[in-house]
Parts: sequence; C-alpha cells; structure tokens
Amino acid sequence: MLSLFQYKGFHRKRRQPSTDSSTRPAELLLPQPASILLATPRRQKLLDHIWERTSLSRTQFSLLYLAPLERYAELVQQFPASESHHHAYPGGMLDHGLEIVAYALKLRQSHLLPVGMKPEEQAAQAEVWTAGTAYAALLHDIGKIAVDLHVEYADGSLWHPWHGALQQPYRFRYHENREYRLHSAATGLLYNQLLDRRILDWLSQHTDLWAALLYVLAGQYEHAGILGELVIRADQASVAQDLGGDPGKAIASPRHTLQRKLLDGLRYLLKEEFKINQPQASDGWLTQDALWLVSKTVSDKLRAYLLSQGIDGIPSNNTALFNILQEYGIAQPTSDGKAIWKATVTSDSGWEHSFTFLKLSPAAIWEGSDRPEAFAGRVQPELGAVDTADSAPATEGAVIDETLPIKNAARDPVASQKDGDHLGDLLDLLEETETQDDPVVENAPHTEVLSETADPPSPAEPSHAPSGEHFMEWLRTGVRSRKLIINDAKALVHTVNGTAYLISPGIFQRYTQEHPRVAALAKAEQLSAWQWTQKRFEKLGLHRKQTNGLNIWTCEVKGPRKSRRVHGYLLSDMQALFDEALPDNPYLCLNQSNA
Repeated sequence: MLSLFQYKGFHRKRRQPSTDSSTRPAELLLPQPASILLATPRRQKLLDHIWERTSLSRTQFSLLYLAPLERYAELVQQFPASESHHHAYPGGMLDHGLEIVAYALKLRQSHLLPVGMKPEEQAAQAEVWTAGTAYAALLHDIGKIAVDLHVEYADGSLWHPWHGALQQPYRFRYHENREYRLHSAATGLLYNQLLDRRILDWLSQHTDLWAALLYVLAGQYEHAGILGELVIRADQASVAQDLGGDPGKAIASPRHTLQRKLLDGLRYLLKEEFKINQPQASDGWLTQDALWLVSKTVSDKLRAYLLSQGIDGIPSNNTALFNILQEYGIAQPTSDGKAIWKATVTSDSGWEHSFTFLKLSPAAIWEGSDRPEAFAGRVQPELGAVDTADSAPATEGAVIDETLPIKNAARDPVASQKDGDHLGDLLDLLEETETQDDPVVENAPHTEVLSETADPPSPAEPSHAPSGEHFMEWLRTGVRSRKLIINDAKALVHTVNGTAYLISPGIFQRYTQEHPRVAALAKAEQLSAWQWTQKRFEKLGLHRKQTNGLNIWTCEVKGPRKSRRVHGYLLSDMQALFDEALPDNPYLCLNQSNA
C-alpha cells in the first residue's frame, strides 16, 4: 500500500513558496511561517500570558503549547475569524485563537479539576486538564477554514486544510449560503493537524478529560461539562472584546443567564405560538438573512410567557426589554444603534404594510433543517432610526454569543491589526478578573410559609378568555405551583389577619403582563389593562370591605431597618386561594387607620 501511495505521488516534494511578488496578482497573499505570524508584540504578550497560566518550564511549554500554537498559526495564516462579525479582518482567526486560549486558561484557574475528585487526584491531573482546556479553546473554530472558506492558489487549484499548511501564494473568499455551525462538525477533520500523536496519547489516558474534549471538538458543548462551559465563556469574552463590549461581563457571566432564558422563550414562541410568513397579518417574517418580529407583539408575548414560567426580573417597560435584548446581542441594531427597525412587508400577492420590528439572526433560533422556509415576499428596511418610545439605544458591555452576529459591517483591517488594539484592556482583564461559577445572591429577609420541598407540577393554564374568574384561577394556579411566591419581600400575595392579602395594583399588573389580550379589552372601555382586571375581580365579591365601604386596605411592612406601607385587597376567605389555613406574615400588619 505504501508503495502504491508513493507511486501515485503522495510523497512528492512540496514546492517552496514563491518570493517574487511581481509574478503574483495583487490579491494573492504570501504564506508566512509561524515565527513571523506570531512575532507581533500583541501576540507575543498573549503567548507570555498563556505560558504564565501553566506550571511548565519553557522547554515543556514549547512542546505542549507553543508547537500546537505554531501549527495553528501556519494553518490559519491571514484568514479572518468571520466574514463580517467578530475578528473580521486579515489575521483575525489567529488573534481570536490566542485570545480564547488566554481567557480559557484564566477561567480554568478558578476550578479544581476534575470535578469531584480527591485533592491529590486533582493535583496529579492539574496540568493535563490545563492543556486540555487550551486545546479545546484553540480548536473550537478550526473547522471554519474547512467548510466556510474557498481557498485557491494562483493557478486556480484548490487548497484544503487537510493538505497541510499553505505552500504557495493564495487567495480566499467565503462560500455563499454556507451552513452555519457546520464548522463545529468539521473540527474532527483537523485536530490531528495541530495535536501530535504524543499529545493525543497523553490526553486519551484521562477518560473524563478525553470525553469532554471530544464533545467540544464535535460541537456538543452541552455534553462537555465544565470544559464546554470554559470554552463558551472564553469565546464570548474574546468576541465581546473585539466588538467593543465588556469581556469582563462575558467571562464572569453565570451559567443560567437571562440571555439563555430570553432565547429559550423566543424559541418556544416561534415553535408553538407565533405565526410567521403569513401573506398579511403575521407575528413576523423570516427572510434568507434575518428574522423580523413585530416589536410590540414579541415583547408582550415574550414577557407573558416568561412570567407564566415563573421567571421574574422581566421589565414591564418595552423600552427596557428592548435594551436587554439588544445588550445580549439577541436583537440586532440599526445602523445608528437603535433596537427598533421600521420596514415594509410586501407579499407576492401585492399586499404591503409597514411595521416596527426587532431584527434577529435566524441561526440563534433554529439549527439546520429545523429552519422554516423563507418568506416568498420581501421585507425592505427603511433608512434612519425609528423615533418612537419603543426604540432603544445600543448599550455597551454586551455579553455576546457567537451565534448572534450583531455587526454586519466589516471592520477596518488596518485598524484591527494594530498591536495595541484593545491590548491594555485585554491584559488587565487577564491579570485582574476574578470569576465565580454562579454568584450567590442574597434574598431580602422574608418568611416563606410553604413547604421547602420540590415544586409540584404546574397545573395546566386555563384556556378561557380573561375575566375575573380567570384571574382567580390564574392566581390559585400560580400560588400552588410557586410561580407566585407568598410572604416574600417582593411578593404580591401575603397572609394577613387570617386571610390572603393581594398587593394592588401589582398583582393585577402581573396578570395583564402574562395575558396581553387584556389590553385590547381594556382599551374598548378606556381603561388601563390592570384597572380592567381589578374591576372584574371586584365584581366577584370575594374581598372584604372596610366599614366605610372602601375596598383597599393599608398594611405596614416592618423590616430590620425601615418600614413602609403597601395597599391591597383582603380576601373574605383564605380558602378562596389556599387549600389550608396558613399563619400570618409576621412582617405585615393592618394599619390602624383602616376604618
């Protein structure tokens, strides 16, 4: 077999790169050795930081880290990390690779690995886990050069990365209509180009690390445990740095972020509730390059869904919600930094209408074949910002995920390649940033009278239209499922004077946020949504009135340092809400001025 390969020319001598620039078209790039590619002050400082995160001598570092990094540099040459997103300039992939390794090793220092092992075992495996973290970070995007780029030599012959490093002047372009995330699957084609047999033998001896590394290289981060988390967070930090965000926020972000909850909510709504690509009235339209969602519709329904799932902290104000969506890179900004786009939808039947939209990346919502067919008509954005209350300025300090491209304009290659470009900020972060897995947030003092056992299954949400009865059923369902907490410092339901006490207007506002349909009903009666709900509740006659006929009772809330007053309704019978009698909240008492 070997002789056959030799006969076929598989071992022919590599041609040396031409150095005669006069024979090369202007667009051709000359391949460079690692010694030149890594020689810039910026890249040398990053290499120093990577070495400082290991506990190796220079000789050992050269074998385990520098050699793979040099092979990586010669393989990626002057390729950008993306066409128009982060590190979208010549040499951007090399910069991104070095940055993410440096960030990942910084994060790795905050963890004792492998998790759950005895200290002596963690000490014994410390260096192999450090190296595995660096390799996982370095390789996470390498598949891009195999599937996203078309690379050819001057004579028109194609180059593929499994051929080895480029040997002749070359040119490249991005494939049109390339499949997003295919690069994760392509990593397996190339990792042995960077990691030699000795390194792979060493890694494979440690089964936990080996499995996690293989999952990362396959793009299955959800199965890669702590190693997958380290790579994702390091990637976010590098991307944020390049796009002008705050890498400190990205690198320190907890696992279960509001970003993830917002994305999960949008995915659910698009799968189960939203109607898209309708010929006329629709919740949104999907084009080849963007998902356009009607701004008020998506904000109202997203808020309602998240609140119905017991997820608090969702702003009731649309402008604030748009700010958050933009801050996390979910909503893409207009050319002048606004969250809200104005665009005209034209169907293939000739129907036409203008809307205000949020613009999202389809790749953030769907993967592969799950993506619906694109709209047959056209969505034409209008130039200029939308001057409405719903518009939201771009915010700095974004936690940016690579699946959410928020910049479409290519960066200035010259400016981006400056050795001092953000380097001070980057190095400060590597020096000083302290990170934690999931920060613990202290709750305000409260008395929880429900059982501390696991949450019971949530009863099905009643499907009938908003009404007073529907409000009470929603209230009972929320309390029993613990989506609505009681007797907490921020709770809307308390136990006072032997019965239930409903904070007003907070409890009615919460209901209307989860049920946007109320707004249309209230508008017909020239009421706000919460006032409409309050009136329907009062008509049920379930509340206790004061002797002077007033519906609202005032309570004093006494805390360790201060007191305040709240207003609300007392139910006539506690069992209208609770299945059994509960003790009063000791921090609340009826105001003596209640007649």
